Amino acid sequence: MAGVAASILTGSLVLAACGSGAAEEEGTEGAAADGASTGVVVANGNEPQNPLIPTNTNEVGGGKIVDLVFEGLVYYDADGAAHNAVAESIETEDNQNYTITIKEGLTFSDGSPVTSSSFVDAWNQGALLSNGHLSSYFFEPIEGFSYEEDSELTGLQVVDETTFTVKLNQPESDFPLRLGYSAFFPLPEAAFEDPEAFGENPIGNGPYKLAGEGAWEHNVQIELVPSESYEGPREPQNGGVTLKFYETQDAAYNDLLSGNLDVLDAVPDSAFADFEEELGDRAVNQPAAVFQSFTIPGYLPHFGPDEEGKLRRQAISHAINREEITETIFQGTRTPASDFTSPVIDGWSDSISGSEVLEYDAEKAKELWAQADEISPWEGTFTLAYNTDGGHQAWVDATVNSLRNVLGIEAEGTPYAVFADLRTDVTADKMTGAFRTGWQADYPGLNNFLGPLYFTNAGSNDGNYSNPEFDKLITEGNAAPSVEEANAKYQQAQEILFEDLPAIPLWYSNVTGGSAETVDNVEFGWNSVPIFHEITKAE
Repeated sequence: MAGVAASILTGSLVLAACGSGAAEEEGTEGAAADGASTGVVVANGNEPQNPLIPTNTNEVGGGKIVDLVFEGLVYYDADGAAHNAVAESIETEDNQNYTITIKEGLTFSDGSPVTSSSFVDAWNQGALLSNGHLSSYFFEPIEGFSYEEDSELTGLQVVDETTFTVKLNQPESDFPLRLGYSAFFPLPEAAFEDPEAFGENPIGNGPYKLAGEGAWEHNVQIELVPSESYEGPREPQNGGVTLKFYETQDAAYNDLLSGNLDVLDAVPDSAFADFEEELGDRAVNQPAAVFQSFTIPGYLPHFGPDEEGKLRRQAISHAINREEITETIFQGTRTPASDFTSPVIDGWSDSISGSEVLEYDAEKAKELWAQADEISPWEGTFTLAYNTDGGHQAWVDATVNSLRNVLGIEAEGTPYAVFADLRTDVTADKMTGAFRTGWQADYPGLNNFLGPLYFTNAGSNDGNYSNPEFDKLITEGNAAPSVEEANAKYQQAQEILFEDLPAIPLWYSNVTGGSAETVDNVEFGWNSVPIFHEITKAE
């Protein structure tokens, strides 16, 4: 089984060479592909949390942008299958030592070449402890990575301009599958000269580039135009993409109905009952690799990694009527969760031991809460923070109301106007209560829903959870010789999560969206994001 993943990537998934524009960054003109439409597609988005450095971008607002501006060794099609992009080949004999060859003649949009060093230097920057990049966890498997001190990734070696090698700490069969995620994107030399300025006006190698200085208007929008010399598999079929940052999903939906927005990937809950009728065949309601939860950080009083904390987490989970909320509020656009991953991912199971903690059971919830009170009496108000620009108020209100009624405690929502502000407080460990969390998959694998969120010190481990046995099972799964054997380990790891409940699973999300009559060829991918480069729009 040792060479299966790599043999796929070096065979049928090798595509025509792709490059990004040789033109300079200044100016606002971009050229759509020959024969393509020339209209600029306007879609909804969110203000990114951080400057647009791929290794420090792990939320959907920034991720939607960097995925258009950059291109990785592989990319994922609408169904989540990986295809070579910058990579000419990815080869291994043992799933631990990889030789990666990139296509010749590729450039960033400033004309500088894409070389093997573009990847090696970018990965080293993202992995360096003192940089504190949010996606550093993804480099943990590479030899030389350290959570203790600044350390070079000694497992990365540049062979020549188009070849580099990767040595992992142990065999990991799905390593090639991960390489389409933004943490593994390349960077030009300019990114290292002035990282702060680069993050405001990133220079990528993808199908789009920023329209020029000031293209990113903070809290307003970002304008992207096609990168002129791009010849890769994601050739733009439009004249550009403008992402508008909305404060509420209702405002975005109203703009869609009035023709001021072309594509929407998040219908507000207020429109769930009517959007399919209002949009007709332009409505989208399909399963996606999105998991929703809320996290209770372990640093909060009464919720530590002890018996009291476990009892309270279990009580809260039993006190939530997921079936009722998904039916009455979400109108069938959500499905109650039965694990920590997603049903659209290969290996998913709805029968993991311990998952009964997700069942609504008011009497059980009261009993568990009372047991916790015997250890340490509860005081204060349970709070659940959420961002109002994401359409979360209705389910948060329903959830805290259920906690009040079932557990007999004070509970309330804590609104943040902007998603980026919530994420800033979360990553700075400034939260004083629980907070909504969710995961839109980076790559189509079970571990992507587990390791990045719950492995000790992982970049998206928002609750600072740590369990050595969980870490051990994830590590063993990563080293398994087959996907099937890896998934078995990941399911065992989930049994531990059901005991500890570092996050409270809520439901799986469908992508609910739609498009206006101004655009055609609108398709949503496996990860719920519109496939922007395929969308066409008349001038």
